Amino acid sequence: MKKAKLVLEEGSIFEGKIFGAEKESAGEIVFNTSMTGYQEILTDPSYKGEIVCMTYPLIGNYGINTDDFESSKSHVNGFIVKEFAEEPENWRLKKKLEKYLKENGITAISGIDTRALTKILRRQGTMRGIITTENLDQEKLIEKAKKAPGLAGRDLVSLVSREEIEKYGAGNKYKVVLVDCGAKANIKDSLLKRNCEVIMVPASTSARKILNFEPDGVMFSNGPGDPEAADYVADTIADLLGEVAIFGICLGHQLLGRACGADTYKLKFGHRGANHPVKDLSTNRVYITSQNHGFAIREESLLDLELELTHINVNDKTVEGFKHQKYPAFSVQYHPEASPGPEDSHYLFDQFIEMMS
Repeated sequence: MKKAKLVLEEGSIFEGKIFGAEKESAGEIVFNTSMTGYQEILTDPSYKGEIVCMTYPLIGNYGINTDDFESSKSHVNGFIVKEFAEEPENWRLKKKLEKYLKENGITAISGIDTRALTKILRRQGTMRGIITTENLDQEKLIEKAKKAPGLAGRDLVSLVSREEIEKYGAGNKYKVVLVDCGAKANIKDSLLKRNCEVIMVPASTSARKILNFEPDGVMFSNGPGDPEAADYVADTIADLLGEVAIFGICLGHQLLGRACGADTYKLKFGHRGANHPVKDLSTNRVYITSQNHGFAIREESLLDLELELTHINVNDKTVEGFKHQKYPAFSVQYHPEASPGPEDSHYLFDQFIEMMS
């Protein structure tokens, strides 16, 4: 395998070997603490613009299968692992991770001390960087890393949202418009399992067009980038409040907050993984959740709004959920559909069904 370097904008340089596409990649470097689910992570549109470091030391040991894709293609800018399994074994195995990365043009680097890298990102925050095979001097490599695109201020939703309207489950009991800000496939599947007809529409769809479908509810999905740069979606939500039941997930949660007047901000290193504890304030029960976000709602901005805080992150007390006190609308920062991750929060889809009823 060809030698490569991972370069961070603050000056750290890690040496490893390319095992994906042999091309330079740039983006914001983040870490994910999931032990499994790399296929879902690679195909989650929320990772657009990011180079993902997996903290679990062995990745690729069960290969790639046909069932676990969350979208039709990979969205990560790059992939970082300590060790990848050259000979995976699983009854669902269709191809090796290395082959999948090469076919999809994803640059990946192995042989990296992912523990040391993660400690840097936790201490200093996520940062821009590059994966490169170029043999340049240290100063030039760091300068290239500094020029890599970050996430703050970027509208990445428009790059991953669908262009056409698609319908699923025709004739089912409840009609739900799913606004695709970068939706994972299991959100749609979770609604279909609950007797919903799902109409998936682009993120740019107006409130008027959405209401023309005469839906029982509208869901705003997860997605990548800075929620402040996607305020055109928040404007749509504001127009829908009081007209129909609304459920927001991840970026949809942040955009619902912004539609109601709340502020968002960038987290130091975000929450990415399948083991984040969240407390439901109505029951004091703690759920283990799947998360993937680099921005959050500022809690103090909720104080004078008609919003009730419903969930908090046990680790850092950030806002994980709220509901509107006047209108049928609620949201959570984490992923109740999981994929990958625990299924503790599937009940939130049932709450949405009850709200529509």
